[in-house]
Amino acid sequence: MDIQPIATVRSDFESRFGTPRQPGLVPEARAELILHAPFNDADALRGLDDCSHCWLVFGFHASVTRGWRPTVRPPRLGGNRRLGVFATRSPVRPNGLGLSLVRLAGLLEPPGRGLALRGADLMDGTPVFDIKPYLPAIEAPVDARAPEGLGSTAPGLAVEWSDAARTALGTAPAHLGALIEQTLAADPRPAYHASDGRRYGMRLLGYEVQWVMDAATARVTAITPVTTGPEDRR
Repeated sequence: MDIQPIATVRSDFESRFGTPRQPGLVPEARAELILHAPFNDADALRGLDDCSHCWLVFGFHASVTRGWRPTVRPPRLGGNRRLGVFATRSPVRPNGLGLSLVRLAGLLEPPGRGLALRGADLMDGTPVFDIKPYLPAIEAPVDARAPEGLGSTAPGLAVEWSDAARTALGTAPAHLGALIEQTLAADPRPAYHASDGRRYGMRLLGYEVQWVMDAATARVTAITPVTTGPEDRR
């Protein structure tokens, strides 16, 4: 089978570190799915605007050169326990394909251009290979279960702000503050990064965000605009 991307995602998340591990963890995350020709046909999206959510089949484009392994160490499990690759959502897969359930915020104009998304766990530039409607009556079985340790969300982090970082939000996009808080609350660190005083940085929405860890609290210390970001391409 020869498949090709039908679309590209433009996302608030500009690097692998900081991108949520699962959809829905950061509801404020915004993205646009831009359809490629000849798939940017309004008829191809007819009826999709009746859906609240849709499935995206996408490619792990930032991990494609890493190959695959039969077992992986999910960061969620501390990096010490191995599971079979097919029992995880690891990006290190035989075909580098991912599946994400995203909230559909609407169709982009002009008709056929693409989709507005919320809560996506997709890095900027992600290629999309297919779109399918989510069918809750069929795809949410009440007796479903997940591999041990992967079936629930981890405890969230508390988020605090330095005065300088809070002030910097005054000239930033309106949703950046909530985006940062939700992203940090979901704890983007590997589970084995637990030392206090460690400093981190990530790129969000055209800004470099820096924070330091203190126990279960992430303290945002600086927000600095960078020269290019997803908003420059919209």
